[in-house]
Amino acid sequence: MKCIITLALIICSYAALAAPTHIGNVQGYTLNQVGKLTTFTDLVFDGGKVLAIGNQDISAQYPAATFIDGKQQILMPGLIDAHGHVLGLGETLLEVDVRDIASAKASAEKVRDYAQQNPSLDWILGRGWNQVLWPGKQFPNAAMLDEYIQDRPVWITRVDGHAGWANSKALEMAGVTQDSLDPPGGQILRDKNGNPSGILIDNAMNMLTEKLPQDSEQALKAELDAASKHLLSLGITSVHDAGVGYAEYEYYIKRSQEMSLDMRIYAMIAATDAKLVKMLEQGPVFDQYDYLAIRSVKVYGDGALGSRGAAMLSPYSDEPHNTGLLLTPQKQLKPLFDLIIGSGFQLNIHEIGDRGNRLALDQFEDTFTRIKGQSLRNRVEHAQVIDVSDIPRFKTLGIIPSMQPTHATSDMNMAQERIGKERLKGAYAWQTFEKQGSMVAFGSDFPVELANPFFGLHAAVTRQSRQNQPDEGWIKDEAVSIEQAFKAFTLNAAYAAHQEKIIGTLSEGKWADFILVDQDIFTINPQNIWKTKVLETWVGGIKRFDKAVN
Repeated sequence: MKCIITLALIICSYAALAAPTHIGNVQGYTLNQVGKLTTFTDLVFDGGKVLAIGNQDISAQYPAATFIDGKQQILMPGLIDAHGHVLGLGETLLEVDVRDIASAKASAEKVRDYAQQNPSLDWILGRGWNQVLWPGKQFPNAAMLDEYIQDRPVWITRVDGHAGWANSKALEMAGVTQDSLDPPGGQILRDKNGNPSGILIDNAMNMLTEKLPQDSEQALKAELDAASKHLLSLGITSVHDAGVGYAEYEYYIKRSQEMSLDMRIYAMIAATDAKLVKMLEQGPVFDQYDYLAIRSVKVYGDGALGSRGAAMLSPYSDEPHNTGLLLTPQKQLKPLFDLIIGSGFQLNIHEIGDRGNRLALDQFEDTFTRIKGQSLRNRVEHAQVIDVSDIPRFKTLGIIPSMQPTHATSDMNMAQERIGKERLKGAYAWQTFEKQGSMVAFGSDFPVELANPFFGLHAAVTRQSRQNQPDEGWIKDEAVSIEQAFKAFTLNAAYAAHQEKIIGTLSEGKWADFILVDQDIFTINPQNIWKTKVLETWVGGIKRFDKAVN
């Protein structure tokens, strides 16, 4: 009987099976069926789903509903991050974070402090360094970490996740020596004597990460719970998790079966996982309450712009011998696309450079010609630097550009230096995609960027940093309106996950995923959008975050 009662309580909690709830006296915003912004004052939901939105007159239709006074607060659909790394965020929240630190020395000192505070850790792990922000903009080296930590291995990934900084102990444990060869799609940076400097780029990182201790279920729980709590506090009710391995895949399913997920996760299987075929053979995974969906695969095309790993058609302007890296060799694209799309899974490929994007579009076109698959709503993740002639192909092929606005405002301090002014004409081209009718989905790529979606909305509309620089916005012609940005973080993101019929707007029959915030993003000065604070977050009619008590 105890088990039955417990299960019943869990089910009631998950689906919010109670009397109808009526939240009135709000300034409500949502999108209608054609994607246009509409307003309302009252929302009624039951069983976790929306019954009605409208004005106060709807109260007469639901006289038994529990009434909550919204006190004129701003209410809108929960925001959807179309590209993040949930467990990576959890790791970052639990490890040393060196984001936005102004020098390599200061970063190394913070790592030292963390190591001293955690003497029981076998490995010192962290993330967030960015040499572009440092004097001289030079990569750090192992000696800078060795000065403070020699007895334990240290591994700190770059902010974009496409390079890592190791101390000598970590290099030794990974077997990275002067004689080590660069792996395909990766690079070992070396000093003038040919010795590994301590920086591993893209696929070279695997030489070290293979030596890291594997996450236990306890670690996965800590990471997921930390990430979920953080994201819900920011108004994010659903995340597209861009690349999960078999262990994470199994853990997500376990949490789904336990009905213990607090937010919605649309997980992309990592194409690099050794058990890819096994996961594909098991078919798509769905949760009856739509907290979990697994029907897509993340393919890793190229690297990142900041570490000069993005695959370019022509050499980098600031490194003329370098055209970037292909993490997945070109010859492997055809069998991989055929396998994934042929299995009925959506294929979402990471591409940042113009060569990487062209190779992906070419392969989509080839695969569609032979085995179809256009209806799977396949995506290019990032779609960051694209040859202008290739942009219309996204529309023609039905490829969704899944983009991250804060990447533009983070990269603007080095993008022109990396690729020159001419190639910027097809870079971070949100408005160009909008005008041609592409279904643009927005996310953040956390923990590469901060997860706050209001930072993304602000960047999308202003093309400025949170210091509101540059004055006129960076490549301002590619800015979008607040309505376009909001749609990209809600309905479009839902569409990109085949979920537009269940989430993305507050409409009858959809899940009651919504947030209350402290200011009206549609009427304030756009430069202040990033300052928005979330007061409450509700998922499936259940309050998952309340600023007043958290």
